[in-house]
Amino acid sequence: PGDAGGGRGGAHGASPPTERGSTPVPTAPASPPAAAHCDVAADWPWRSSVPVLPSFAPGFLARDAELVAPDLLGHRIVSEVGGRRTEGVIIEAEAYVGPHDPASHAAERIGRTARNDAMFAAAGVAYVYFIYGMHWCLNVVTSVQGHPSAVLIRALDPLVGSEVMADRRRRQPLTSGPGRLCQALGITGDLNGHDLRRPPLRLLPGWRVDDRHVVATGRIGVRHAADWPLRFHLLGHPAVSRTPHPVERP
Repeated sequence: PGDAGGGRGGAHGASPPTERGSTPVPTAPASPPAAAHCDVAADWPWRSSVPVLPSFAPGFLARDAELVAPDLLGHRIVSEVGGRRTEGVIIEAEAYVGPHDPASHAAERIGRTARNDAMFAAAGVAYVYFIYGMHWCLNVVTSVQGHPSAVLIRALDPLVGSEVMADRRRRQPLTSGPGRLCQALGITGDLNGHDLRRPPLRLLPGWRVDDRHVVATGRIGVRHAADWPLRFHLLGHPAVSRTPHPVERP
């Protein structure tokens, strides 16, 4: 978190950073080459003997959310809530890029509120909110303190504690979708504002993911700017929450 970052460092063709306060015009990333579609059944690195990355690169999270979101794929969320360890690899994430983003909880028309206050914190803090009167959602705060941007974690590939996840969920799928993964990992509003470098909820380095397996699409479940290509997921992974068409190359 914050100044402890790591990952690929690239943005998979996501929209470049824009001047704060301006309206971005996100550019569509290059669609994966056709050959990549043949490789989606290949073993993911966390299902092999490939070791985890030793650390995050400096300033990994202190970047614009549209750059951080694709680079979070392959890294780990580890929960020790209630003394029960669960862990999953991020396979789907969605960026909310600041006040100029009309779909953000901190859009200009809303401003700073008690609900979205954690979005204004330093990079690496958890922003956890409640929706539909039933689901918690986990976001990783990015950028600089005072600029509200965050990445919604939409799906995980379970690594550790599947039996605990199943006990909490009582149904399948376990971690496909932001509300389901929070239930599986025991994440609630008590962790809003939590520093993700510290237990009981941590963001830890994971594995590098081949850019060919990263797809960008429009965002899910928002009324505004739904077509901005700010949702990133791993091509062909069965735990991806939904599969809208990828954004085509212009």
